[in-house]
Amino acid sequence: MAAFIPQTDLIYIQNFAQEKLAENEQFKDLLRETDAESIDSMVQSLDAMITPTIDCTSCGNCCKSLMVCLNEQEANALSTHLNQSREEFDATYLEKGSNGLMIMNKMPCHFLTNNRCTIYEYRFEGCKEFPALHLPNFKRRVFTTFMHYDRCPIIFNVVEQLKEKMEFEPS
Repeated sequence: MAAFIPQTDLIYIQNFAQEKLAENEQFKDLLRETDAESIDSMVQSLDAMITPTIDCTSCGNCCKSLMVCLNEQEANALSTHLNQSREEFDATYLEKGSNGLMIMNKMPCHFLTNNRCTIYEYRFEGCKEFPALHLPNFKRRVFTTFMHYDRCPIIFNVVEQLKEKMEFEPS
């Protein structure tokens, strides 16, 4: 069996994703009909195989193109680390919604330099978890997973390998 070589070319992935829109809708339907534990097992296994083969620092696309949410505890920890008052931190880095939601106010992320996170030890929970393929309840994240299918090589490769593993045949 040949060694798996992941696709990491973002232009290729974006073009391929456009070509596969209808196919991916059919695949999402299949995922919804499949047992959740079975899906979790396959996705987590593929994630464990694929993630180590992709160097996120050669991409950094998530940090360039995703809105990052954070909570009070994360904002407090990072403002302290940066030796800033919370007021200064909030004014510089955050946008706040009326419901208390806080998001980083810039894309790419303020803290991305040369595809590396300059606050890695203090990065936000959403950053730590992304692309969240190692977590249970994949079926509850199908929409967001496919929302990032064209921008994250890990998600792209896991989904394409999952199609093969499930012997998916589009109609």
